[in-house]
Amino acid sequence: MIAEIRHLDDRGSGQAVIWRENELGNPKKLKLTIPQTLPGEKVRVTVDQPERRRRKVLPEEILEAHSDRLAPPCPHFDKCGGCVWQHWQYTAQLKQKTEHVKHAIEEQGFNPELVKETIGMDQPWHYRNKMEFTFAPDGSLGLHEQGNFRKVISLESCLIASKEMVEAAMEVAVWVKDYQLKGYNKDTHEGLLRHLMVRQSFVTGEMMLGLFATEGPNDTLQKAVKDLVSRIEAKYPQVKSLLWLENTQWADRTQSEKSHTLAGRDFIYDEMDGYRFRLWFDTFFQTNPTQAQKLVDLAIEMGQPKKSESMIDLFCGVGTFSLPFANRVGKLAGIEIVESSIESAKRNASDNGISNTYFLAKDARKGIDQVLETFGSPELLLLDPPRSGAGGKVMRRIGRSKPERIVYVSCNPDTFATDIKELEQFNYELITVQPVDLFPHTVHVECVALLELK
Repeated sequence: MIAEIRHLDDRGSGQAVIWRENELGNPKKLKLTIPQTLPGEKVRVTVDQPERRRRKVLPEEILEAHSDRLAPPCPHFDKCGGCVWQHWQYTAQLKQKTEHVKHAIEEQGFNPELVKETIGMDQPWHYRNKMEFTFAPDGSLGLHEQGNFRKVISLESCLIASKEMVEAAMEVAVWVKDYQLKGYNKDTHEGLLRHLMVRQSFVTGEMMLGLFATEGPNDTLQKAVKDLVSRIEAKYPQVKSLLWLENTQWADRTQSEKSHTLAGRDFIYDEMDGYRFRLWFDTFFQTNPTQAQKLVDLAIEMGQPKKSESMIDLFCGVGTFSLPFANRVGKLAGIEIVESSIESAKRNASDNGISNTYFLAKDARKGIDQVLETFGSPELLLLDPPRSGAGGKVMRRIGRSKPERIVYVSCNPDTFATDIKELEQFNYELITVQPVDLFPHTVHVECVALLELK
């Protein structure tokens, strides 16, 4: 059958509707999700179980192509779930992301004209400084198949990671095959190797390799482990941290109950905006350093920090925004629920000679209360919440604390829009929204926004 793509869903896949007659001759709607398609395209598809109301199918043939369609450069694009828009001109991707942000705030009653055009990258490839690869049960290394977390697509290249990171990952993949080590089976919960995390600083060049396994590097693995260390040290001197991380939990996450440092240290050094950060395997740090610097610059430009002012950095993480702002305000309090991140933030502030910060490991809402008791109401508040947003209770607590200016850094336009709606009742006005593309060839878009107390 032939389907026409009406629009894209929030995962970047085409949406189409086909009307058919049921056994009684009445019209019946079939909603199709068709990945790797673009709005307005006509495609040929085959639908199994057409009696169902919704189906996901791949296009068999593009009958009428979008004018901005490209041949995807990655050989794994048709199966790998790492990217969804390699078949779309980058300028068109940026327009789509701008429209996403405009639509999100317009739905909450804000003026979409406050949204500026999305800031893209000059070179939207090899931009990631961190990748988490997965081992298949046979030991092959790759990324999950698009929409299927039980199948791993074996990779030989990756165009969104740095070239050195991919080369080091492939070296580990060869080592696994040489020793015939088994990957983890999510169904039977058997096998040794689960994930390989690779992260690298684009400034210092230092790299970390972290092998997540279901058991430690015991005596039976000593020969293989020793050989891995020798291979990495001989070929990749930039690897300053080689880790073996035990994860016995069933959840498919890069977590660890016990870590073993096979070579080097258990962290690497990275830099942003002239500040040095220590990154451990579980440290959250922006994965696109080029665009993350633009986020910091925009936040400072919008926030207009002053030495006479105090500031709260909510969801501060390891201090990515805290450190550059701390040098521009009188005092800064950072709040983050993850204790290890707070310890890192304290250490990073000390490493950079910053002494006017106070970091608190606490839930955002309760943390604000504690900081307000100590510091009083701040003139400036910055928040950078997770994709789920800050939530109504936190936003209302922010509104009651009455900072003069609020800078909101968001990785989800939809939760951002619902969050800032809560501030209207406290007499805040949305001044501007600047989207920034940190993840080319995916649906994700970040934005920095300024709100002011009227």
